[in-house]
Amino acid sequence: MQKRINWVVSLVMSAFIISGCELALIGVGAVGAGSGTYFYINGDMKTDYYHSFDATWSACQKSIADMRGVDVEQDKEIGNGKISAVVNDEKVKIEVLYKAKNVTTVSVRVGLIGDKLSSQLIHDKIGDNLVRK
Repeated sequence: MQKRINWVVSLVMSAFIISGCELALIGVGAVGAGSGTYFYINGDMKTDYYHSFDATWSACQKSIADMRGVDVEQDKEIGNGKISAVVNDEKVKIEVLYKAKNVTTVSVRVGLIGDKLSSQLIHDKIGDNLVRK
């Protein structure tokens, strides 16, 4: 009986995911969020970096500089910061938020409605810059 219930739940979740139901995708993203994976919700791609806020902030700044960002605006406070820039004619917004000691959440949005592939590229650059420190 338990196998049958598990099978039905899996089938229903698969149907939601295939049909593009956002609630099902959010649930799947929330399950993976604890493992340090990326999740993409409403145009923002977020992940946690297991580095200090200052190291992560510096990596974000370096990533924008490496991509030759122009019209860069930065606003940094004690536990959060925002970087806005234009990279390859696309507006990029990076939000950095202190979560815990050596845990920092970074959200990247490219363009008006978001671009998943470009956001992933920026996160990869941030991660590379953190490793090089």
